[in-house]
Amino acid sequence: MSLYIVTGVLVLISLIADYKKTIKAFKIAGKKFWTILPDFLFMLILVSIILYVIPDKIIYDYLGNNNKILSVFVASLLGSVTLMPGFIAFPICGLLLQKGVSYTVLAAFSTTLMMVGIATFPLEKEYFGFKVAVIRNIIGLIIALITALVIGICLDGILI
Repeated sequence: MSLYIVTGVLVLISLIADYKKTIKAFKIAGKKFWTILPDFLFMLILVSIILYVIPDKIIYDYLGNNNKILSVFVASLLGSVTLMPGFIAFPICGLLLQKGVSYTVLAAFSTTLMMVGIATFPLEKEYFGFKVAVIRNIIGLIIALITALVIGICLDGILI
């Protein structure tokens, strides 16, 4: 709730400071929102159907079980090969959290999703070269796993 209050106050300050720029920013944001809304809804509906069809036991066996190392590995693999923007990934993580998946595993999934690009590797290789693309992906994977570990310690209270 306090985040909404802070946001509201900052918007009021922006309106007072420069009304025209603030309204222009709202118009740009509105256009972007309506642009991504169909893709967002489609992906959210598709993932919701998939999560509904796949039994909770299967999700829990691979992502929510007591073997955190295996769960983090599977989540990292899924995140590394999947290509989706954050505004779709985070609601998916929310749905997985409701299914019993830990924050550690969700962090591994979402960070590898953003930082490791197996699907985009051919494009990266073309523009940056093979060596740079490999190094970037390895560093991204290491940072993602460290992030998952820190989040696991902070939110799940566990050490893998």
